[in-house]
Amino acid sequence: MPTGLTGEDNLGFQRIGLTGKGKPGTYLNGCPEGRKGLGTGGYRKTGMAALRILQSDPIGLGGDPSKPGVPMKKQIRIDELQLGMRVDQLDRSWLSTPFFRHKMTITSTHQIAQLKASGVQTLIVHLEEEVGDAPVVESKRVDAAAEAPAEETASAPPVVPFEEELPAARQVYQAAKTVIQDAMNDTRLGRAINVDAVRTVISDMTDSVFRNPDALSSLSRLKRVDEYTFYHSVNTSLLAMSMGRSLGFDRAMIHLAGVGTLLHDIGKMKVPLEILNKPGRFEAHEMEIMKQHVLRGVEVLTSTTGLGSSYIQPALEHHERVNGDGYPHRRAHQDISQVGLMTAVVDIYDAMTSDRCYHRGKPAHEILQLLYRLSLEGHLDTTLVQQFIQVVGIYPVGSVVELDTGETGIVKRINHDAPLAPVLLLVKSAGNTLLSKPTEHDLSQQGKQPHQQVKTVLHPRKAGIDPANYLDKKAA
Repeated sequence: MPTGLTGEDNLGFQRIGLTGKGKPGTYLNGCPEGRKGLGTGGYRKTGMAALRILQSDPIGLGGDPSKPGVPMKKQIRIDELQLGMRVDQLDRSWLSTPFFRHKMTITSTHQIAQLKASGVQTLIVHLEEEVGDAPVVESKRVDAAAEAPAEETASAPPVVPFEEELPAARQVYQAAKTVIQDAMNDTRLGRAINVDAVRTVISDMTDSVFRNPDALSSLSRLKRVDEYTFYHSVNTSLLAMSMGRSLGFDRAMIHLAGVGTLLHDIGKMKVPLEILNKPGRFEAHEMEIMKQHVLRGVEVLTSTTGLGSSYIQPALEHHERVNGDGYPHRRAHQDISQVGLMTAVVDIYDAMTSDRCYHRGKPAHEILQLLYRLSLEGHLDTTLVQQFIQVVGIYPVGSVVELDTGETGIVKRINHDAPLAPVLLLVKSAGNTLLSKPTEHDLSQQGKQPHQQVKTVLHPRKAGIDPANYLDKKAA
């Protein structure tokens, strides 16, 4: 039986809500470790909920000039759209545009060009600023340039195509895995971390992210249950760096985020192995010991690495939650750094999509739904969750999907300009016959009508398909 969303219930775009019965679930203790958290009872799913696309509201003009603070809205032609205007509604479904939020402030001519290219003719804009509604992600208390090495302020390398960057991304991924493995082994043995090696590999990862932001992030599907902690550290780092790139971070800030997130779980090396590798749910006292990895990690990083406080924020804050329910300090949104908020999102995503000694990993689209629910419930930053979904795609690389014409494919590459039309590797025919030679199929480049579309997302195990067998032949 296929799992996931079908037809118009595809994961996400623009105005996203929850469908299904029951209330949103509860995420306990700010802990994504699984044993007393998501997937094993901490997150209680009370109904079959799924992200879906809501129909656009009827276009209408509003506002009352006699009442201060009530915004006026006006319908304009696309040619009248200018920088600084705040869009409220378009004349078409957001499915046909590359934008994720229903409302946005126009900050670049590129946005206007994208709207025109999507066929937008008219739109509704606000004539007054509406406080607190614009989807602007503000940087919090992180002066990356002040703490970054001089070489990290260099200009970005030239952009290259996805396929050209992928081999280099695979090489730097394996290098990063080796570096964090060495760092964690050194920490467990009481030796100092080789910070120069960390900085160097993150510089290489930063170059990769700037050359092509999708190549390295597509490798976050690489996972091995027997080396989870190492893969998780690299995946968390590369996802945070790709997310920073999409948010417009400069090189120094992306490097800072990369170093901090690569080392965010270093404190787990100070947790007894019998607890760290326990193949079952933690007892209450064991959970308290496990939580100590946060402050033990901060202790290691502050005492042995010479890294500034901004680099250590991911280790300190990745289990904090915006509503103050996290740990270790129960910090609320305004007291958590932006990098800390980002790390919380990518940490949960990679942990929950990975096989662990105590649970099987979930398909990526299910965890994207989970992240969105958690943001609605006040645990994660909503804007950052939405931005993250843009980074990994509506259908992340490695997703197994069924087309409306019956074929089965694996997502090989996402299309940011057409999020619902990824590049697929077709592996089964419409008759469910395994193809001897998979073929690449870009859903955004179809000539004949009607265009094929993704009908549903399948669970790889239930579909009998291992995406790694097709996508990772050259990866470790």
